[in-house]
Amino acid sequence: MNIIDAAVRTAWVAVWVVGSWTTEASADWPSWRGADDHGSVAEGTYPVVLNEAAIQWRSPLPGKGCSTPILYNGNLYVTAPVDGKDAILSIDSSGAQRWITSFSTEVSGKHRNGSGCNASPVTDGETVFAYFKSGTFAAVALDGTQRWTTNLVERFGEDKRFWDHGTSPVLTQDNVVVARMHAGDSWLAAFDKETGELVWKVDRNYDVPKECDQCYTTPLVIKHSGREAILVWGAEHLTIHDASDGKEIWSCGDFNPEGNMLWPAIATPVIVDDVAVICFGRNDRGVPRLHGIRLDGSGDVTESNHVWFRDDIGTFVPTPAVHDGRVYIVRDKGEVECIDPATGETIWSDRLPKNRANYYASPLIAGGKLYAAREDGVVFVVGINDSRFELLSENDFDEPVIGSLIPGADRLFVRGEKHLFCLAATDEAKRQETSP
Repeated sequence: MNIIDAAVRTAWVAVWVVGSWTTEASADWPSWRGADDHGSVAEGTYPVVLNEAAIQWRSPLPGKGCSTPILYNGNLYVTAPVDGKDAILSIDSSGAQRWITSFSTEVSGKHRNGSGCNASPVTDGETVFAYFKSGTFAAVALDGTQRWTTNLVERFGEDKRFWDHGTSPVLTQDNVVVARMHAGDSWLAAFDKETGELVWKVDRNYDVPKECDQCYTTPLVIKHSGREAILVWGAEHLTIHDASDGKEIWSCGDFNPEGNMLWPAIATPVIVDDVAVICFGRNDRGVPRLHGIRLDGSGDVTESNHVWFRDDIGTFVPTPAVHDGRVYIVRDKGEVECIDPATGETIWSDRLPKNRANYYASPLIAGGKLYAAREDGVVFVVGINDSRFELLSENDFDEPVIGSLIPGADRLFVRGEKHLFCLAATDEAKRQETSP
C-alpha cells in the first residue's frame, strides 16, 4: 500500500432515531450508517496512519461491489457477486471466509462506480437481510443458511432508476422495509422478517421534474409522536410513515420551487434532535442545496417546518455524519463543512487536497477523527476535535473505495474493489505515526 504522510439523549426523544448523539464504542455495526444512522462512534482507539503496520489483514473479495459491510459479534457480512450470482459473504475476525450464500444471477452495475450490490445489508442479530439490483431480496441466518428469498422485480415490476440501485433495507421491530423510488410506480414496502411475506406496500408518487423522482436514499426508522415510524426522503418530498401499516402521517415539500430538472435524491438525511438535515441539488454542478426541517407536527407541514435553508453548501452523493451534536459534510470534491444543525450556520469549513477524483463513500467519524474515502482509493484521516480541521494523514489503498468505512472494537474496516481490509492502531503503527 502506498502511504503518503500528510504534513500536516440515550432514549427516544420527541421524534427521533434511537440512541444518543453518537454510538459508544461497540463491536457491532449492524447497518450501513450504524445503529443510530449517524455514521459515527464516540469512543475507541483507531489508527491515524493507515499503513502496512496498521493492516491486520486483507481478505480478497470475489467480485466488484459497492455496498458497505456490516459487523455483528465479531463477524463481517458483505454483499458481492460470486461466479455471476448475487451473494452474501461472511468473514471472521481473522479475515478468513466463513461462508458464501449465493442467489440468482447478478445484474451488473451501469455506472462506472456502480455494481449489482450497491445496497448494504442489515442485521437484527439473528438474520442478515440483503437487496440486489437484480431484484433479489434475501434473508440468511448468521451461519449462512438461507431463510427466505424473493424477487421484487418479478413481483412488482422493473426498477426504472436511470442509474444503479442504492437504497438499503432497514429494520423495524417486526419487519424489513425497502423503498423503490423512480419514474412512476414508486413505493415503500414492509416484509415480515421471519417469513419474507409482504405485510404492507404503499404508493409514493409525486409529479416532479425529469429525474427528480429518481432516488437512491435509504429510509430511517424513527419515533414520531410516540410510535415507530419510517422517514423517507425522495422525489422532492420528505415523508413519515406509520411503521405498522405504511400510512403517511407527515409530509414536507417545496424543496425545488424553481423546478430544476435532473435532481435525483442520493444523500440520505441525518437527524439531530428534532431537525433533519437534507442535502439536495447538484453540488457536483455547482448548485448545492441544504435544508433544515423540523420533524414535529402531523399532516402537510410544508408551510411551517422549513427551519433554515442554504444554497452555498451541500453534497450530491456522500451522506453526512453526526458527531457531538454537529453535522459533518464531505462534499463531492473534498470540501469539508462542520455545521450547526439547529441553525444551519457553518462552525468551520476546510478542504481535503484537490484531485480530479470524487467522493462517493460517506464519511465515518470514529474516536474524534473523520475518515473520508475518495473514489480512487485514497483515504484521508482528519482530526476534528477542538472545533477545527487538522489533516492527519493521506493513505492510498491502490484500489477504488466506493463503500463507506466502518468501525469495530478499536478496528477500522475498508471495503475496496478487490479486498476487505482490517486496520488497527498497533504499537508499531503508533511509532510510525509519531516518527519524523
